[in-house]
Amino acid sequence: MQILRFETAGQARVGIVDGGKVYDLAMLVPGTSGDMIAVLEAGPALLEQAHAALTGSEGIALDDVRVLSPIERPGKFICMGLNYLEHVKEGGRDIPDYPTLFLRVQTSLLPPGGEIVLPKVSEKLDFEAELLVVIGKKAHNVSEAEALDCVYGYTAFNDGSLRDYQRRTTQWTAGKNFDATGPYGPVIVTADELPAGAVGLSIRSRLNGQIMQDGNTKDLMFSVARIISYASEVMTLEPGDVIATGTPSGVGFARNPPVFMKDGDLIEIEIEGIPTLSNRVVAAA
Repeated sequence: MQILRFETAGQARVGIVDGGKVYDLAMLVPGTSGDMIAVLEAGPALLEQAHAALTGSEGIALDDVRVLSPIERPGKFICMGLNYLEHVKEGGRDIPDYPTLFLRVQTSLLPPGGEIVLPKVSEKLDFEAELLVVIGKKAHNVSEAEALDCVYGYTAFNDGSLRDYQRRTTQWTAGKNFDATGPYGPVIVTADELPAGAVGLSIRSRLNGQIMQDGNTKDLMFSVARIISYASEVMTLEPGDVIATGTPSGVGFARNPPVFMKDGDLIEIEIEGIPTLSNRVVAAA
């Protein structure tokens, strides 16, 4: 099932996408919260009720609503670096022994369709297609065998990176957190709709229609279960937290000559089984 946050008549709602239409969860299951985190906490039982109520319900055409970020303010936006071998090689880095984790701040995030901002201080804005894991259950010190039970679903993410700032130090925080550089969405696809651990999904980025990255999640060096287990050793994961799982090879900085996003570009992230994430790039005013 696909769920999303959307705006209609000036109000943010949570809905189900089915057959090109959006169905308001609060209309399908009266009393349902319009807060996505509350919906995640309610688990699959709520979606089962909603699915049963779809017959005879009136939906809104998906094209007639404004799609919002899947989660208004994720408690934690955790990112995984260096997780595809060929990407590690193209960046000239050592193969890591443990998952490489860093965090994104709220102001760096964008909704689907939002404008990615090319800042005035750099022209080296790169694209990174990534699978994003949405946590649905509290997890602390979970084993890899238990980890996938904590996954509610998946969506797409573009980890827009200012490469010059990223490489100035051994810490990546600056290069990964410029305002309005990290779009994600458009919907959360529930875990039951995809292979366990989202293994074997094609993942691509397209810049102005041209395929730049073309990988597959079967090539993750650290699986979704391993990343969740490792992160949960460090911090308690909660419903609404998200984890980006790294990007395949083909990023702009490693090309000859390098290719960076420019004002007016269209960047699309395609992951098998997940609707496409599309964003335009605009120069900072």
